[in-house]
Amino acid sequence: MGVPAFFRWLSRKYPSIVVHVVEEKPKECNGVKIPVDTSKPNPNEVEFDNLYLDMNGIIHPCTHPEDKPAPKNEDEMMVAIFEYIDRLFNIVRPRRLLYMAIDGVAPRAKMNQQRSRRFRASKEGVEAVEEKDLIRKEVLAKGGYLPPEEVKERFDSNCITPGTEFMDNLAKCLRYYIADRLNNDPGWKNLTVILSDASAPGEGEHKIMDYIRRQRGQPNHDPNTHHCLCGADADLIMLGLATHEPLFTIIREEFKPNKPKPCGLCGQFGHEVKECQGLPREKQGEHDEFADCPPGCEQEFIFIRLNVLREYLERELTMASLPFPFDFERSVDDWVFMCFFVGNDFLPHLPSLEIREGAIDRLVNIYKDVVHKTGGYLTDSGFVNLERVQMIMLAVGEVEDSIFKKRKDDDENFKRRQKEKRKRMKRDQPAFIPQGQFAPHALDMRNRSGPQAISNPRQTAYEMRMQNKFSMNKGSPSPAGGIKRKAEDSDSEPEPEDNIRLWEEGWKQRYYKNKFDVDATDEKFRFKVVQSYVEGLCWVLRYYYQGCASWKWFFPFHYAPFASDFENIANISSDFETNTKPFKPLEQLMGVFPAASGNFLPETWRKLMSDPESSIIDFYPDDFAIDLNGKKFAWQGVALLPFVDERRLRAALEEVYPDLTPDEIRRNSLGGDHVFVGKSHPVHDFILELYESDTQEPADLPPELCHGIQGELQTDEGAVLPNKTVYSPVPMLRDLNQNSVISIKFKDPQYQEGYVFKAVFLSGAK
Repeated sequence: MGVPAFFRWLSRKYPSIVVHVVEEKPKECNGVKIPVDTSKPNPNEVEFDNLYLDMNGIIHPCTHPEDKPAPKNEDEMMVAIFEYIDRLFNIVRPRRLLYMAIDGVAPRAKMNQQRSRRFRASKEGVEAVEEKDLIRKEVLAKGGYLPPEEVKERFDSNCITPGTEFMDNLAKCLRYYIADRLNNDPGWKNLTVILSDASAPGEGEHKIMDYIRRQRGQPNHDPNTHHCLCGADADLIMLGLATHEPLFTIIREEFKPNKPKPCGLCGQFGHEVKECQGLPREKQGEHDEFADCPPGCEQEFIFIRLNVLREYLERELTMASLPFPFDFERSVDDWVFMCFFVGNDFLPHLPSLEIREGAIDRLVNIYKDVVHKTGGYLTDSGFVNLERVQMIMLAVGEVEDSIFKKRKDDDENFKRRQKEKRKRMKRDQPAFIPQGQFAPHALDMRNRSGPQAISNPRQTAYEMRMQNKFSMNKGSPSPAGGIKRKAEDSDSEPEPEDNIRLWEEGWKQRYYKNKFDVDATDEKFRFKVVQSYVEGLCWVLRYYYQGCASWKWFFPFHYAPFASDFENIANISSDFETNTKPFKPLEQLMGVFPAASGNFLPETWRKLMSDPESSIIDFYPDDFAIDLNGKKFAWQGVALLPFVDERRLRAALEEVYPDLTPDEIRRNSLGGDHVFVGKSHPVHDFILELYESDTQEPADLPPELCHGIQGELQTDEGAVLPNKTVYSPVPMLRDLNQNSVISIKFKDPQYQEGYVFKAVFLSGAK
């Protein structure tokens, strides 16, 4: 869930949930790095059983980092991913299970958001390259210095999507990495490792949740398992709470606002591309050890302790004198449900509910007021009671008008304060600050060995004069007379036009006319939007608590209705079409990629995206509008892309399916999970026997040999096997000639159709 403000709000409201991790660093001896022994007790004074990695949160920062130079090629990217996992493993030190989940094909409800992100990434990438080239030419024309441009292909991060060769290669590299660590790292010795790569359908974090849910329903599950989940998405907090496991911790990178990023042209810190002047880098200090990285730039990690969050929520949600018995576990589920109104990956959020304006607190207060009337909880194990939800929504609807007016007032006040602040800053700023050896230093003399001798003062004085002249020229008179002013200096920044004016009478009429092109008096249409939204809320909650209710369902509008529109929703059906199937990987690529990323697709498929005669060319606009929808920045706006019609897409693809090569057919098939163990693991010999007896039948995993994990095993043609060399897919890493690791296909425990996973605290849990 890309709710950036959610975590900030949560950690301010409940500060004790966050603790900084203690990380033991590898030591160096005679220039040789000695790795940390992760079999030793965890320095964080807590022992974790299971570590789950939502891999996409690792792949993105390792392949196109924002705060350091990008890797030169795919091999370097793979090594960066390995090092990142090593670092996490060193911090968490799981004792039973490491589960790596890469996003597979997502449900259709998510694909709309993925489509929007990928179209934007492509558009922004092209714009950034054009801007860079333009500024590069300008800087060089002025005689500035820039390091020579490295000849490397622009990395299109859209390739981090199931079905591409990149994801296929990543799966191979991770199989090698797991085998290497299980063979050689003492901390991995008795670990069970499960890899769910991009061929297994489902989003990474939901594959992890599905695994936890299905293990919890088994008799051998240890209710006091300590789980640690790695990922930066805010929805991991909801997912962790939704498991009702008592010991659940999330590890994520600490978010540091305004972290310095290197300039894309000269690689130096302290300015952006559009401000680059091409000045040579000044040597800082004797060794210039911060040349590629500003001090303190290595990312720190934090733990989010959900057991502490549960304690906070218990104090907040406990209600006295209810007409029914209070059940904390049920009220947690209701809290999770209310958070969905503020933002999730599948539905646009309601116009009146902004997290920054305390929307969740408002919902909780209304919930506590209304719960006496509702006579019960809003949700039950992922199923929604719509009659009760209607009461809450209409209560929000009553204050919608005042919410919009207050938002406008707050905004005006904020702008006024900013304007005053800019004026003050301008008044107090010195006209010129010398740089280099004449740069002013702090008075703290402890770090300096007395005053430094000045070298070549004439040259330096000349440079300072030139620099002063340059800074004076910045405000040069424009031909029409008067001083040209930079946009940042002007007091009023251009405001995006707002035609809706939610703070003025008639806002609902204007909203529906502008966003949906219908009259607000068209009750039937408004109810259609509400109906889809309510279906969406039911779908999302079930997705979090029971798994994917329908791979086909999606919200077919770009905008949400108002809370006051939620009338007569009690009878809306929340049943979804059963037995739907996920898209195949290459079909999903056709559904989420812009034509500019067509190079990741087979040639005849690619033509469907760019050929003017293509029957589906309208799915791939070259340009598209972004509606800021009351926001300031383009990334917060709504990308107005056409929705993909599944029937038309499939009809067009039927004609090009025969053109697939055997390798493309393999990449286009859905796969499953694999389990890996080393030779000292109790279940190793059991798996080896399955291969030796050449059985094709699935066998049950004996839970007593595998920390109580249950599931089904089936031999695999491409398995990692003992005494067979594991070849390195990365040229800079060695082959594993003395391999003793074994792998096999793994399937989570199966339940009959319609089984409901109960959202309860397990007996025996402490």
